[in-house]
Amino acid sequence: MHIFRTREELSNYIESQDGRVGFVPTMGALHDGHLQLVAQAKAISDIVVVSVFVNPTQFNNPRDLERYPRDEEGDSKKLESAGCDVVWFPKVDELYPDEVESDFYDLGHLEDVMEGEFRPGHFQGVATIVDRLFQSVNPDVAIFGEKDYQQVAVIKRMTSLKNHPVEIVVSPTKRESSGLAMSSRNMLLEPVFKEAAVAIYQAMNAIRATKDERSVSDSVTMANEAISAAGLRPEYIVIADEDSLEPLEKWENSERPRVFVAAYAGEVRLIDNLSLN
Repeated sequence: MHIFRTREELSNYIESQDGRVGFVPTMGALHDGHLQLVAQAKAISDIVVVSVFVNPTQFNNPRDLERYPRDEEGDSKKLESAGCDVVWFPKVDELYPDEVESDFYDLGHLEDVMEGEFRPGHFQGVATIVDRLFQSVNPDVAIFGEKDYQQVAVIKRMTSLKNHPVEIVVSPTKRESSGLAMSSRNMLLEPVFKEAAVAIYQAMNAIRATKDERSVSDSVTMANEAISAAGLRPEYIVIADEDSLEPLEKWENSERPRVFVAAYAGEVRLIDNLSLN
């Protein structure tokens, strides 16, 4: 496995290779969910490139950026074991050579709902960094996790706006045996909150199991009560059409409903989503 720290090293290597380039952008603190993305990239490409970069422009809270887990040595070992070909650890000044600010992208209503509503500016930061990573790597295909469903929608829109010739592939959410979605933030959870966080997945499943018996509004209320009773603090619970991401008022308004949840487990903010079909 090759480890590069500059764009020039990375570009020189990729240009010297033949074959389809698969790309997995990450912020590090890798877990089995990330390694599932690497495995999927290996299955559909010839060269697998993983970037590890904690992007400052997508954090609303400076303390959250400071606390985000980092483990370069551990990440490198995991990626080598997974059969990754290249890992790139770029520096901030290489991706933000002038100033650490987001570019502007017309993201439409994606900035007004769910994560967009509660984390203003977050998706501009996401679109900026993925745009710049795509320009550096020039991948044929990029793989993202379904757990960040709304983020993937933003990346697809940015890719279309900037005419990047890259195929976006979405990999199913990898879960722990309890049902908790794997996330780098899980490392920050105190044991009592990690156990309580399972309530998010349980509440989403309960909505799916009973949606023929409850209205959209009643389903959201039920999930809110269940997640709160577990000792978590729900920030939002939204049922939306999974194609448009427009929130639903009635089940008949969508053939593909999906529930989206953000909740605090102690001081750690978790997100998850689930198809309701």
